Amino acid sequence: MLKITAKLIVFGLLLWLPHAQAAIAISSARVWPALEYTRLTLESAKPIRYELFFIKNPDRLVIDLKDVETNGPLNELVGKIRSDDPYIKSVRVARFKPGITRLVFDLKSQVKPQLFNLMPVAEYNHRLVLDIYPAIPIDPMMALLQEEPASRTLESAPTTVSQLPQETESKKYKIASTQTTPQPTIRSNKSTSRLRPEMSTRTLIIAIDAGHGGEDSGAKGYNDTYEKNVTLAIARKLKELMDETPDMHGVLIRDGDYFISLNGRVQKARQVRADLLISIHADAFIKPHARGSSVFALSERGATSASARWLAKKENEADLIGGVNLAVKDPYLARTLLDLSQTATINDSMKLAKHVLGEMGNINTLHGNSVQQAGFAVLKSPDIPSILIETAFISNPSEELRLNDKDYQGKMARAILSGIKSYFAKNPALSKPLLVQNKLTST
Repeated sequence: MLKITAKLIVFGLLLWLPHAQAAIAISSARVWPALEYTRLTLESAKPIRYELFFIKNPDRLVIDLKDVETNGPLNELVGKIRSDDPYIKSVRVARFKPGITRLVFDLKSQVKPQLFNLMPVAEYNHRLVLDIYPAIPIDPMMALLQEEPASRTLESAPTTVSQLPQETESKKYKIASTQTTPQPTIRSNKSTSRLRPEMSTRTLIIAIDAGHGGEDSGAKGYNDTYEKNVTLAIARKLKELMDETPDMHGVLIRDGDYFISLNGRVQKARQVRADLLISIHADAFIKPHARGSSVFALSERGATSASARWLAKKENEADLIGGVNLAVKDPYLARTLLDLSQTATINDSMKLAKHVLGEMGNINTLHGNSVQQAGFAVLKSPDIPSILIETAFISNPSEELRLNDKDYQGKMARAILSGIKSYFAKNPALSKPLLVQNKLTST
């Protein structure tokens, strides 16, 4: 009798085992469309196994999710694909066969997808990330040449950015026109007469990096202000002011609510032959009384203070939070030795940082009276003077209010621009007979 009972138990277990593992439930599905690429993220309590392939005539991208439940958040993905998405026309979600949920993406053009899993980090659980890039990568130089006025940026962009939900989808944007648009021209500026002749013969290109974006919201204020929104608002204002300045043109590294890796930010600045890179952030601390503005440069030997080291570590973790495909090699962040050219670049960065810090002290309390240094990955361009600006402490309720104020955003942008002008007045830009200058002055 005992033998028969044991056999029945074993038989019951064999029947139960195929169903013992419950289907994985998607807890959140997010879409971040942008001209550079569209990102789709599926979040779940367990990692997702998948298979990706293409179907032709018409072009479709197919992802089979294994042992994934077809639930509400996943079905809601259909309504999150906007009509102005550059690459995705629509998506369909359905149970393909037992154990397989299929996503079919109808495409607008030929694309180059990347699909990868991310381990839990910060407030996120497991994430399956789909990045859809154009088959022919966008050339930042051509985008610069075709750039329209500042009004080209996202439509209905907020001027106050408090209480924006972290999972807010990217705002509407316009894709740069493929038609011929007015090109930047060289403008004479009498105020530059005291500078070396080289500076008045070309347009200065300033890369403006709005920190964080997309999955990486950055720091969060007491009243739910997200750093990624504050930095973008200030960056756009700074670009607007630069484009109104003779012989200067601003290039936004991030022109919307989407994620760019630290290496990607450095690469884009180099691709447009930027003279400077200005990375804009809003600091946070565990206690709300911390306040003030700071400016940082890259360090050759190590952080100049414990707080600078802590901040650099936190900012460098943005790639983990934002979601970098680790299969893609990163030639800049892997640098362990600084060559002589980068040593000279750091010296120029320190000079620039001092000028900007001095101007910022006119509109806000300074967290420190001197420029700090640490190993910020976004500042590791070997040939572009680069600084990271902490505009204020978003974790301080009073400074959070100021960061949300349109007038204060303008004051901060003007202070940064004044510091840049002061730097160039004493450190004129050298002649740069590069492709960018030839293109900017042609036609």
